[in-house]
Amino acid sequence: MKTVEALIRNEADGTISFGDFTLGAKGKVSDFDHNGDLYKVKTFNEITKLERNENFVYESVPGSAVFNFKADGNEVSFSVTGAEDVQITLELEPDKEYDVKVGGSTLGRIRTNLGGKLVFSVEARMDEPTPVVVTKI
Repeated sequence: MKTVEALIRNEADGTISFGDFTLGAKGKVSDFDHNGDLYKVKTFNEITKLERNENFVYESVPGSAVFNFKADGNEVSFSVTGAEDVQITLELEPDKEYDVKVGGSTLGRIRTNLGGKLVFSVEARMDEPTPVVVTKI
């Protein structure tokens, strides 16, 4: 099973990895410094949640492991593993359209709601990360 043993870590390429869907009880890391931002992760088999500077960034139900997470003004990219299919929610710009690609296939254009939430599902596997790329149109 591919998870992040330290719950959250910096990667050599400047991204972060986080989450452990194998935990039976909640694991949490607060005040994790990455490029001047403070991250907080809560994770276990039912949910994985990431916050940056006390603002919502990522959530999956059930829990997941996320690798090489990178977000800038126009694109969010990462790979995800899990014990079963996961529903992912990202916090992006409100009322904007995004092109969503999962595992190399295009899900199409999805509009965020007025709160900026974008929701989609991924057929996650335990040992093989599924790539996700979300690009603002």
